[in-house]
Amino acid sequence: MTDRPALDRLVLGDCLDVMRRLPDASFDHCIADPPFNISKRRGLGWAFSSHITMQEMWDRMAGDEFWAFNLAWLREVARVVKPNGNIIVFGTYHNIFQLGFLMQSALDRRILNSVVYKRTNPQPNITARMLTESTEYLIWAVNETPDRASGWTFNYWDAKEMNGGKQLQNVWEFPVTPRGERTHGKHPTQKPLALLERLVLLGSKPGDTILDPFTGSATLPLAAERHGRRWLGVENNPDYYEIAERRLDAARATAEADPTPTR
Repeated sequence: MTDRPALDRLVLGDCLDVMRRLPDASFDHCIADPPFNISKRRGLGWAFSSHITMQEMWDRMAGDEFWAFNLAWLREVARVVKPNGNIIVFGTYHNIFQLGFLMQSALDRRILNSVVYKRTNPQPNITARMLTESTEYLIWAVNETPDRASGWTFNYWDAKEMNGGKQLQNVWEFPVTPRGERTHGKHPTQKPLALLERLVLLGSKPGDTILDPFTGSATLPLAAERHGRRWLGVENNPDYYEIAERRLDAARATAEADPTPTR
């Protein structure tokens, strides 16, 4: 049995369980920030820094398990997103190549662009054994085969306006998520709101529906609501779900107090 999705709400649960209850082609687009599988059994520390690498159980899987998980959720996304809708996926070098292979080979989706998100103030490398990792990556795909893909949403003129009248390139610079966006709690892979707003404005139209299967602290829902898009968010961690609820409640209260329209 499938459910007609109720929109503009968070769901506490497993994204695969939730998506399997959704009808085919029930969303215009999907923007996903999935687990990167970079957590270690013991966080790596450094004598001169308080920073510890991630130690999250939800971000720790064996190799075969991680492959099967990525294939399963991508297949469900391809089913529930409408033909020629956008599928935008975040990753790091730990997982982005696997995701790209699955999207091109297993799912035969059309890849439009890769996007490099460059953090202007990244965490320093604490091992002194490799370069400081200052980038994440996005795969921007069309939910159709390369031969049949057509009519996807890309708001070219909005992109050009954002870039001072010049064509927007695929390397985007944003600082790491500011403290002001973490006042309701911290998520270890939270993205800056400005980055998600850019994706929403470039890859969807007002009134479009966007699926977020890994909601985290609700940055995508906030960006969607600020610009007149509908959304459904899924989060399986109760702590992050509570953070997301608090952020949304606070943003909605602010919007009610100052209902200035956004495009």
